[in-house]
Amino acid sequence: MNREFLKDLLSTPSVSGYEEAIQQKVLAYGKEFAHALLTDPSGNAVSIVNPHAAHKVLLCGHINEIGFIVTHIDESGRLHLAEAGGVSPRLYVGSPVQVWHESSKVSGVIATSSDLVKKEKVEVSDLLVDIGATSREEASAAVAPGDMVCADVSVRELMNDCFTCRGLDDRTGAFVVLEAAREAAKQGASMGIYAATTTGEETTGRGAYHAAARLRPDCCIAVDVTWASDAPGTNPSDTGEVKLGGGPVLCMGSAVNKPMNALLKQVAQELDMKVQWEIAGGRTGTDGDTVNRADQGIPMALVSIPLRYMHSSVEVGSWKDIQDCIRLLSSFVVRLSEEMDRGFDFCPVKP
Repeated sequence: MNREFLKDLLSTPSVSGYEEAIQQKVLAYGKEFAHALLTDPSGNAVSIVNPHAAHKVLLCGHINEIGFIVTHIDESGRLHLAEAGGVSPRLYVGSPVQVWHESSKVSGVIATSSDLVKKEKVEVSDLLVDIGATSREEASAAVAPGDMVCADVSVRELMNDCFTCRGLDDRTGAFVVLEAAREAAKQGASMGIYAATTTGEETTGRGAYHAAARLRPDCCIAVDVTWASDAPGTNPSDTGEVKLGGGPVLCMGSAVNKPMNALLKQVAQELDMKVQWEIAGGRTGTDGDTVNRADQGIPMALVSIPLRYMHSSVEVGSWKDIQDCIRLLSSFVVRLSEEMDRGFDFCPVKP
């Protein structure tokens, strides 16, 4: 597992709709193991192993992160924002941010005041970015409406092989699909492996739809993050007990293909790997939902990485969970290659 590459991804801003810079890094990394690379109008990057194989599996992890977009520069030189994804505005009050104008970074801070801190409900419209400018003209020389804004934090190592940064949702999942494709290729997987780092999941879901509709895979594994129930204020009775460091999380729900889930569980048992379970009564809230409805319908299973403090700038993950997800997914693809050659049946109901 290439930790330094994941850290590089986490240091590269990729607010939904602004994924081009990080996808260039993905494509450069994909050249090290993929037999072919593919892009599309949505901005997806797909690293392909065995492109001429009869059967295809799509491994899907979204590369974008939540953040903001500059909408207006007022007369004082402060920046007004719109949200890009599910941000919690209160969490950003007083926080350092980075504004990206073309390829240049401008540092700023979300302005704070006693009134704003006391406000019962903080809205995105309450957030103003102070970049130190004294006028609209001065600010406009450095930034412009349409620029992306995200928290200005770096990767920090924590105890017990944990780490923190913004955007672990879901650049960790994108990293897993790339590493799993690399490992499955080493292990001799024969089917086509399409490791897609998808765009727009936090806002439109466009990337997953483009990938699935264009590639028309036999099936898909979506890799995303899920709430760790060992964080303060969480309740295991909501969707299940999930602990950081407890291993990959499989999903039971109406959107998930049962034969695929059964094979994932079997592979985990053969690896002597502990897995955790989450329950999704309806939509999973991931790219898997989009893939499920693409083309004529694509069977999907969801593998998630436990995450504390999701959709904030201090998300916490476990290196062990990421490594285990890579092991599980790569071994699953090798096994699925064998099963597809024997006519694996995705249908849970037999005639």
